[in-house]
Amino acid sequence: MKRRRTYMPATQHALSALGAQIAIRRRELRWTAAELAGRIGVTPQLITRIEHGAPGTAVGTVFEAAVVCGVPLFGVDPAERGALASVAEQERNRLALLPARARRKSVAVDDDF
Repeated sequence: MKRRRTYMPATQHALSALGAQIAIRRRELRWTAAELAGRIGVTPQLITRIEHGAPGTAVGTVFEAAVVCGVPLFGVDPAERGALASVAEQERNRLALLPARARRKSVAVDDDF
């Protein structure tokens, strides 16, 4: 029996919101689910799951659907050339300033009785 993973409400709301944005934009473009599916190389059933905010869908596939439809990601219009690349570079630069690994600080045990 396969265990079902539970997701926090914020995660579910984010998936639902992004799925709705994709559905709205697809309908504004007057594309069927099958047409969008053909554009990104997936099945129409997967488009339906994306639009309903199904959490098991691969994030890359969801982002691909969003970009193809023109839904902004990270507050950036995907049609703006290089905008998402700039966001990615900024975040990689921020990451480079942090330690390569997260380590817990060792706790000194006071055993002097």
